[in-house]
Amino acid sequence: MISVVLNGYKRAEYLDLQIKSIKEQSVKVKEILIWQNYYKNFNNKIDKKIVHANCNQNLGVWSRFAFALNSNSNFICVFDDDTIPGKNWLKNCMECMNAKPALLGARGVRFASNKKYIVGQEFGWNNPNDKIEKVDIVGHSWFFKREWLSTFWRELPSLKQSKYVGEDIHFSYVLKKYLNIDTYVPPHPKEDRSKWGSDPYYAMKIGTDKFAISYNTKRQKEMDDILIKYISKGFKLQFLDELKLKGFYLKNKIKLSRIIKKITNK
Repeated sequence: MISVVLNGYKRAEYLDLQIKSIKEQSVKVKEILIWQNYYKNFNNKIDKKIVHANCNQNLGVWSRFAFALNSNSNFICVFDDDTIPGKNWLKNCMECMNAKPALLGARGVRFASNKKYIVGQEFGWNNPNDKIEKVDIVGHSWFFKREWLSTFWRELPSLKQSKYVGEDIHFSYVLKKYLNIDTYVPPHPKEDRSKWGSDPYYAMKIGTDKFAISYNTKRQKEMDDILIKYISKGFKLQFLDELKLKGFYLKNKIKLSRIIKKITNK
């Protein structure tokens, strides 16, 4: 049994498409829950069978993981509002989870630095992978066991911590620390996009609009700060040593490989 948690803010025009993609999954979901952060122009008519909570404030990205506690399934998938999954995405996640319990996502990254939020390698819809890949964190969607929410909230975010970033690092950090559970990206085969965690067209169209967190200078600084904070708490970047050998490293001045330069230029 799978519950899906959707998060809404200023992209309400894509909500119906996202709900449609969830309902058409080859593995049927038990329920859909929508956490709607405050937005005055939200006019969507929500199916009465869907649990919809409309908050009068924008509580950020962490709040949906608190709202997920209301789910009634053994497995949960939380989606960003720019993520439209292929019809076999949840099936893909279940197969991976049955093979090895892990936190799973539509896009995973291996960091190239412990000082800056710089991506060394990434896998998922934006860089298809034929096999399951172990990563530092995942985003765009998170597939996990409901019982792991107790571990998510075992350590609370700091009162001074941004409510708009950091939930991705936090989840991978606490699962590894307390349960020794790793983070993976399920296969995204080029020849079968039905298994992908996100449609690349909409991921780029929606994920690069004016509301995108990753394009906000203030949020980028917060992402740097949150990474440094979790490194200081013991978050291990599993692939940093490997990346250093390949030229992905930072030491006083940033030394970038060709791949990082391409990503940075984009």
